[in-house]
Amino acid sequence: MAPLLFLARALPVALWIAAGLLTELIVFPWLRRPRRRQVVRAWSRGLMTLCGIRVHVDGSPVREGAVLWVANHISWVDIFVLNSVRPTSFVAKSDIRRWPVLGLLVAWAGTLFIDRAHRHAVRLAGQQMQACFDQGDVVGLFPEGTSTEGADVKPFHAGLFEPAIQATVPVQPIALRFLHRGRPAPSLAFVGDQTLVANLWRLLGRRGVRVDCTFLPPIPPAPGQTRSLLAQRTHAAVARHLKAPNPGNQNAAP
Repeated sequence: MAPLLFLARALPVALWIAAGLLTELIVFPWLRRPRRRQVVRAWSRGLMTLCGIRVHVDGSPVREGAVLWVANHISWVDIFVLNSVRPTSFVAKSDIRRWPVLGLLVAWAGTLFIDRAHRHAVRLAGQQMQACFDQGDVVGLFPEGTSTEGADVKPFHAGLFEPAIQATVPVQPIALRFLHRGRPAPSLAFVGDQTLVANLWRLLGRRGVRVDCTFLPPIPPAPGQTRSLLAQRTHAAVARHLKAPNPGNQNAAP
């Protein structure tokens, strides 16, 4: 059934992606920023539905005002999972922008690209983040710097926590889990040398795929808090949740 299911989903997904790209080119120039954000959210929800992914939200996402969302990273899907909750400007490495189709999609979703080869990359990204905070937006960050299978979380790079400190905005840790029929699904992760086509084959060819998106309590701005300490606290919250046998009972920030 996997090949048939893949084919049944692939065409609607391709058409939905095409519609999104056309919307960016033709409609977005005529829309104000709040309306664009609403379109991105609705489109992201539609994409998850067409891919057969059920997004389960636990906890209390910060719905209003500026905030830095910090999550573990498992797949290219993560960006659209979180955008389906609240439109988010993600910070991502610049080479993603050159990926076929996916690069256009994440750019359309408002991604802030960082060129790691540039000596002032972090400072420039920080300026873009500050501009988003000034407008009361969410900025999303995957500070592991790579994707994993989701069983654990790698150390967080602290550099891009500094803009949140400077802007005195809260940081909300987010724990992402990919499940297939209620069980952890490391095979759905977009990791290593796997191609996007191979990942799509696995993702679209399965029923019962769910992403658990748990919003942990925000860490408020605190006088004298360093970016290293903030990164450590955020990492500890996400890691503790992922390791907990019953994640729903582990929603307290350290």
